[in-house]
Amino acid sequence: MYSALAAAVVVLHAGFVAFVVFGGLAVARWPRVAWIHLPAAAWGVLVELAGWTCPLTPLELGLRARAGEAAWTGSFVDRYLLPALYPDWLTRPTQVGLGLFALGINVATYAWAVRRHSRRAATSRRPQASKERRAARRRLP
Repeated sequence: MYSALAAAVVVLHAGFVAFVVFGGLAVARWPRVAWIHLPAAAWGVLVELAGWTCPLTPLELGLRARAGEAAWTGSFVDRYLLPALYPDWLTRPTQVGLGLFALGINVATYAWAVRRHSRRAATSRRPQASKERRAARRRLP
């Protein structure tokens, strides 16, 4: 059972990382998601830039130890993401690069989402303004 819980933590952790990097796209569609995404993105970027260990990593390691599995060292990024995306010779600067990459993607995505939302708001106000102008013209003597 502990092994299955550890696997669930890994899936949760991977989902969180994906949300940190790509959650801005959800914000573009559903602006209220920003209330969840902004703190998550800030935490994810801060963990990477500061070199901290995410609390989900010790949780997974503890569950693996209870399951009698061998523990590993390092962070979630070191254990799962870097080996999947990059060769073994990458170092701490790569982690900083990943944090800056996530930050850059989110800044660009939020800028796009704000611009998109502003355009939609302006478009939805235009017909109303046109109706008001027509009504004002009709009232003129």
